[in-house]
Amino acid sequence: MEVISSLQFPLPYSESTLPFLVSVVILALVALLAYLKPRSGSSPVGKKLAPGSFGLPFIGETLSFLRAMKDDTILQWYAERIDKFGPVFKTSLMGSKVVVITGQPGNRFIFSGDNGIASNQPPSAAKILGKRSIFEVSGSRHKLVRGALMSFLTPESLQKYLGQMDSVVKQQLFQELNGKDSTQAVPLMKRVTFKVTCNLLFGLPEGKLKDSLFEDFTLAIKGTWAIPLEFPGTIFAKAIQARRRINKRLSDLIRTRKMEMEKQSKDDSTKIPNDAITSFLVLRDENGEPLPEEEILDNLITLIFASHDTITILLGLLVRHLARDPDVYNKVLEEQQEVVKAREANGGTLGWSEMQMMKYTWRVSQELMRLTPPVFGSFKTTERDTSFGGFHIPKGWQVFWTSPPTHMDKNIFEEPEKFDPSRFENRSIPPYTYIPFGAGYRICPGLEYARVEVLLIVHHLITNYRWTEMIPNEPLTREPLPYPAMGLPIKLLPRKSM
Repeated sequence: MEVISSLQFPLPYSESTLPFLVSVVILALVALLAYLKPRSGSSPVGKKLAPGSFGLPFIGETLSFLRAMKDDTILQWYAERIDKFGPVFKTSLMGSKVVVITGQPGNRFIFSGDNGIASNQPPSAAKILGKRSIFEVSGSRHKLVRGALMSFLTPESLQKYLGQMDSVVKQQLFQELNGKDSTQAVPLMKRVTFKVTCNLLFGLPEGKLKDSLFEDFTLAIKGTWAIPLEFPGTIFAKAIQARRRINKRLSDLIRTRKMEMEKQSKDDSTKIPNDAITSFLVLRDENGEPLPEEEILDNLITLIFASHDTITILLGLLVRHLARDPDVYNKVLEEQQEVVKAREANGGTLGWSEMQMMKYTWRVSQELMRLTPPVFGSFKTTERDTSFGGFHIPKGWQVFWTSPPTHMDKNIFEEPEKFDPSRFENRSIPPYTYIPFGAGYRICPGLEYARVEVLLIVHHLITNYRWTEMIPNEPLTREPLPYPAMGLPIKLLPRKSM
């Protein structure tokens, strides 16, 4: 979920942070302050910086970058600079000096660890997610928190509650679609994935608490890439207020779970859920100390953000493509109908063996993520002077990695513009070239969780419905992640009535 992660966290599909002209003015002021603030990291004499341009005084290339994101022309933005400067180039974004690193060697450098690069997010995301989030810590602390996440996200752990996950997905999906002949696919998937996450990873039942958390997370997520000025009425100010309310609700859950754990120590019959809250509460650092509540809160919030937003993006891409490509739709349907037969032979229970039957469905998902990565890149920060490709990268600079340069490289993927799920069928893809979930040391710990949830939702959706787009050729917009601009409204036709 690190890549389902970070910049990694989208604004809603149909809203902007602020009206664009107002954003430009405020952003210019922020960039001016950042430009005037003393900073470390100027290049020592004799050290060669990457080629490129810092753009306009004060605001750099921020405006063209944000416009390209909004118009979904960001790939062209990168291509122009790569053609001019090469796979490593410098620029200035959001008031910071940035080195953009592309290509397989660059990906290896970014994801290999021990390179002086930390996973720090832009100020707005860091403020919403918290300074103790897994995206903000490094070294032993990152390893400790990552280990806690992996304790319930491994395939072995997922197998234990697959039946529960399948039941929750089915219940939430049909509850949302009951009696409807149309819906907006993106908001639908947002609600379903959020509720599944809250049920499985936090043990939250249906009710007002889950609904109010969803409303506040929807508000808070808008602030992760907003201009970090907490003026009354701004998106960022509203996001901060929502984060405070989330803190209060999750603090209450943590307090309740602690009481349950204390009761369990006295009464073995008390059953404590093996979920994220419990995993963080029992965690101890190298000194045997428990995690502070602030750190638990930051990582619970990060987990919720990361576990449903990029999954929502992938599901939106799947729903859209299956509506447009009848051949792929029929192949996915045929595969899922075979899964239905297998689960009926298994007493109606969907087990791990049935999940492994969904190979073609997942290859379609992989190819969609290659063509339109849910996370096309992310900012990181240099903790010390470092270098790559013969270029010096000063301490304190931002480093930006991006996936399309390798995803769309014809030397790696033949005819890269073509949709071809067979690329992922018994073929060896070079390491650090296909990176929708990151790679190496920094690969997303929630990869398997994301795969299982996506396949379960597709399984129940396609075996019960056929659908068509209500807005043909609806464009994508990135703010910063790719969503259908109008929320992907679809017409539903229940399969039983066909």
